[in-house]
This record gives sequence, structure tokens and C-alpha cells, in this order.
Amino acid sequence: MRPRLRRPGGHNGGVDPVDALREVAFWLEREHADTYRVQAYRRAAEVLAEVSDARREVLRRTDSWTDLPGIGKKTASVVREAFDGEPAYLVQLREEAEPIGRGARDLLEALRGDLHTHSNWSDGGSPIDEMQRVASTMIGHEYFALTDHSPRLKVANGLSAERLRSQLDIVATLNEAAQGTRILTGIEVDILDDGSLDQDEGLLSEVDVVVASVHSDLRADRSAMTRRMVRAVANPHVDILGHCTGRLVAGGRGSRPESTFDADSVFAACRDHDTAVEINCRPERRDPPSRLIDLALATGCLFSIDTDAHAPGQLDWLGYGCERAAERGVEPEQVINTWEVGDLLAWTDR
Repeated sequence: MRPRLRRPGGHNGGVDPVDALREVAFWLEREHADTYRVQAYRRAAEVLAEVSDARREVLRRTDSWTDLPGIGKKTASVVREAFDGEPAYLVQLREEAEPIGRGARDLLEALRGDLHTHSNWSDGGSPIDEMQRVASTMIGHEYFALTDHSPRLKVANGLSAERLRSQLDIVATLNEAAQGTRILTGIEVDILDDGSLDQDEGLLSEVDVVVASVHSDLRADRSAMTRRMVRAVANPHVDILGHCTGRLVAGGRGSRPESTFDADSVFAACRDHDTAVEINCRPERRDPPSRLIDLALATGCLFSIDTDAHAPGQLDWLGYGCERAAERGVEPEQVINTWEVGDLLAWTDR
């Protein structure tokens, strides 16, 4: 059951309007709403968070919330109603939200975290602290790995070595200040054409989690792609093979066929080098396809069920991957993000 909203001092029966606005944004994002709608509520929350209690009292008495920049009629309605109870629109969104992962409850409840997420440091939509806040208050994760892109993926504002070092310092500061979800340092590193990795080797040894993914030349021939992927998953820094076929089956980016590679060889390398195969939860990916989950399972691979979230509301998409995993017979103990954080980090640091 998700935590209730905080009740601010001095307003009997009310809830914190900033939290209410943020939760509206969460539910809209979770249900694939247009980005502009989500950002309207998140922006209003950011504006209101900077307003003093005294100023809020004045705005409440005069019902002049729309005088604040970034607050319109709909967001003002949420703020106004929050002082007397839970806003009607928020209650409606909660009630209308379809359960995700209903067919894999045991596996979903066994998950302790998420090992593939993105912030606005690369191509995500929100800052790191907002991802952490949602992971803690709305999802209840024990941990999540921040895995922004590596530098070659310029379209996704990939992180240079210098920017990644700066991010590591910020994550350390956030972890020291927070009492909720722990942020694990990480990167989604691009697998280059020859199978080498798109980031400084020393830095890869410093982060907690390395997800390696193919993002370029997805139509390479079968033998070249196989050599490329086998070399990458054999790299001792790599912990997870991300969205292995690169396919897209739906969504705004259109469709894209699977890359071709010798899956027997790639999954055998994953097994032999202790690299988990990701079951990517994004609805437009559904990657790997079911037949490849079956093969990875039969080969003896470990798995990581990850949202690949690019926004806070997408952190609740784990159920999509859990349903696919449970349908194929994947057990919780075969999924590395069901492990306690100490066991997980001992494994990634092996």
C-alpha cells in the first residue's frame, strides 16, 4: 500500500499541496499521459515548494493561487482542495489507475529495487533527487541504480567521464542526506562496434552497476553482432546486458525489428561471465522476446527486471516485466534485484 500524503501543520484534515501536485504528476506519468500535462503539475509543485507558509496563507485567503507563475486553473484546484483533504482529481487518478503486475504479484513483491533508470543528466525528464523521492515515497524501493547514458550516445546527452565523476559526487551527497531509497551509482554504457565499452575503464570499476547495451548499427550482420555482444558481456565491469535485441514493438518511436545474433553464444557468455540478462519493462520494448527469455532461462542465466525509466512515474512499470518473467517461469531467486543490497553489491564487485 502506498504511503499517504503528509499533513502539513496548521491545516486540520488537509494534505501538503506540494505532495499532492507531485503525486498527480506521478499517476499521469505512470499511465502514459502527455509529457506537457505531467510537467504542468510537477512545475507547479516546484513553484509552490519555494513559497513560504505565510505567503501560502495569504494566497489561500484570497484564492489567488494563479498569481504564482506556473500555476493555472487545474493545478490551482488541486492546491485549493489540498487544504481541506485529498484533492478530487488525485483521488480519481488513484482509483482509475490499473494495477501493473497483477499476474506476477509474488515476483513483483520480491523485487527490492530497479537497476536501470535515467535522470535529466542524460535523456530522462527529472532530476536525480526527484527520482529518488518517488522511488522512496511512491514505490518503496530499497535501492535503485542511476544508469545515465555514456558519451557516444549524443542524442541522449550521454555523460562524459568528467560529467559522470560530477554525478558520483552528487549521488554521494544525496545518499548522505536521505533516509529513504539508496541510489546506486551506475551507467548504461554503449557497446561499441568492436565490443569495447564507451567509458573510461577506471570509472566503470568505480560505479556500482554497469548496464551494457547496443544502441548503434543495430542491423549489423549476425556474426558481427554476436562477436560484439560476447566481448561486451565478458568484460568484468559489465553486470547486466540491457534490452538485448534492441527491438521496438509499439509507441511513439514506431517499430524496429530485432537485431540478429547467435543467442545461444551470447547467453552462454552471460552465464559463464556472471552477467545478468535484462528483462526490460518498457511497454514499447518487451525485450527480450519470450522465446529468448526461455533460452536464457534454459542456459542458466541470471536476470535483472528493470524499468529503464526515463521519468519518475515510469518507476512503477516493473510489473510489466514481472508478468513476462513469471509467465516464462523465472523464479525470484534468479533475479538479481530481488537480492539485498549488500549481496547485490558483493556480486557486482566480484
